Amino acid sequence: MADTAAPAPTRALVLGNPASGSHSPELVEEVRQLCASCLERAEVHLTTGPGDATVAVRRALQRPTGAPDLIVVIGGDGTVREAVQGLVPVTGNATLAVVPGGTGNSGYKMLWGERPWSESLKAVLTDNGIGGSARLRRLDLARLAQTRNYVYLGACSGVIADALITARELPLTGRERYARAFADTADGYPPYPGRVTVDGRVVHEGPTVLANVGGGRYRGGRFQVLPGSLLDDGLLDVCVIGGGIAAADVPELTLNAAHMDHPATVYARGRRITVERTDGLRLPLEHDGEYQHGIGASATFEVLPGALPVWAPATP
Repeated sequence: MADTAAPAPTRALVLGNPASGSHSPELVEEVRQLCASCLERAEVHLTTGPGDATVAVRRALQRPTGAPDLIVVIGGDGTVREAVQGLVPVTGNATLAVVPGGTGNSGYKMLWGERPWSESLKAVLTDNGIGGSARLRRLDLARLAQTRNYVYLGACSGVIADALITARELPLTGRERYARAFADTADGYPPYPGRVTVDGRVVHEGPTVLANVGGGRYRGGRFQVLPGSLLDDGLLDVCVIGGGIAAADVPELTLNAAHMDHPATVYARGRRITVERTDGLRLPLEHDGEYQHGIGASATFEVLPGALPVWAPATP
């Protein structure tokens, strides 16, 4: 990831999501106090429902005066996804910082690894972080052509998408909920007839358990579905797991990227990637943990090089 020159932030909008996996009022207050101690101003917005983070960020950035130049998102990957939808179209000089407050926190992990959030945020605010100062990085995003939404971490068809539907019916929370949902969905899961095209070239056609396009290396905070992904190379990665791998084996294989050695796995990179069902039925698809109900039989992703200004370590 290349460094980008940027002025130090002065005004922060702190977004907290009370519905996220590990939200607490104490965490929000700690973040607010840290921002307030280093910046001219720090305001807090607690989201009230789906889509509210997008609206809050967009409105704040469109103020004629006093707009924030730093958006601090406390939440999981879904909250960050919503903030990105509001930030990227009207970014101006505003930048993003992430504080893990959800279940998976893949977005934080891909930037800061296992560093405590207090160290990473102090590095952003003071440019004097532990192990090296923070620097502004411009990350590639994908845009889903069918919805025009920005994809932050990645999008996945097949069993991972269908597991989100299963999870809605389970009386569980956090990682336990999604682990159970995946296990229930993967049990006897039939691969769908699929095709994946990268820059006009077909790289996979046949039984498909999943096709993941991104984006970040991790999904669910643990699973390295795209282990070779670079965040600012101007390309999208795609990993296809074909019918030669049972859906139930996907978590164990992707935990340590062992799926990359399996002949049923296809890995490719490109600027435009299309994932489709060849039987004409609706493609089960999610991106950044949000099921995409309006998708038909195919989904096309286009890379947006350097579209997201986000704070990360100066040295990975």
